[in-house]
Amino acid sequence: MAEIIEPIEEYGLSSKNKKRSLFSKIGVVGCGRDGRHIVSLTALSGIEVTFVEVSEDRIQLALKDIEHGLDTKIENWGLTQGEKRSTMGRIKGTLDYQDLQDCDFVIECIRYDVDGGRSTDLRKEVFRNLEQVLSPDAIIATNATTVIISELAADLKYKARCISLHFPVSHTDARLLEIVRGTFTSEEAVRKVYHFAHMIKHTAIQVHESSGLVSFRMMITMLNEACQIWMENVASIEDIDKEFTIIFGQRFGIFQLADILGIEKLVMLMEDMFDEYGDKKYKASPVLWKLFRSKQLGVSTKRGFYIYDDAGKIIGPNDLI
Repeated sequence: MAEIIEPIEEYGLSSKNKKRSLFSKIGVVGCGRDGRHIVSLTALSGIEVTFVEVSEDRIQLALKDIEHGLDTKIENWGLTQGEKRSTMGRIKGTLDYQDLQDCDFVIECIRYDVDGGRSTDLRKEVFRNLEQVLSPDAIIATNATTVIISELAADLKYKARCISLHFPVSHTDARLLEIVRGTFTSEEAVRKVYHFAHMIKHTAIQVHESSGLVSFRMMITMLNEACQIWMENVASIEDIDKEFTIIFGQRFGIFQLADILGIEKLVMLMEDMFDEYGDKKYKASPVLWKLFRSKQLGVSTKRGFYIYDDAGKIIGPNDLI
């Protein structure tokens, strides 16, 4: 038999020198409600994703919640068991930033402080930690809506790769991504994030740096007005939501949407925006503060403007407001 002496790599039988595609692996720092949505969304799109949390318990809680969300998709005929297994196989939780070193895109998605603060200092620390482990051309993004990306990037060596993005609503039909270019953000970084939006089948909208961006500035003014209408006893919570869905063609009523997003998140964002703009239209309604202080935070606590069962379905309006 003749001896084969030619290398076989060039014939496609080896992946030794195969170039890795852009965004084949991304990272997420913080896997709370918003972080879990991003992790699940990207993994379902065929992208490997590693998320960083502060404890093993939080890692397991996040994985359990993500798996529960995929199970819900299976129940609604939106996913198969095989697709679920492959999706979960693309997700990894870690405590170590070093596990993000081969990512070409990392999204910071940490929680707000319990007192409503922006956590800007903590976010800056996350950005510094990421710069130490990522390659210089890897993109670092924040998912915040009221934190200004230029402030987070100011102390970094490679500022041009820093960008802000925001998924306005965490449900499968709201496929829109707000992309925010900071003072230092390069055109290349913007182009890459537009490519990421295309990969996850989202429409990308570029907005200028501003507290609340576009989505929340519109949403919270409508929510405050709806609260005022209810407090004046003009209409019930349920009927106000019916008007919102039927007349304006929305999937959720304004009060139900507030419960989904989380009362605590909205109150914190609104206080940030009131401090930023000084306009009372952004000041959280007394109704929202009452819910916030009594820890009736919406779907997550099974009680907000509505009362929810264990599956997150509405039982009825909350009579304790």
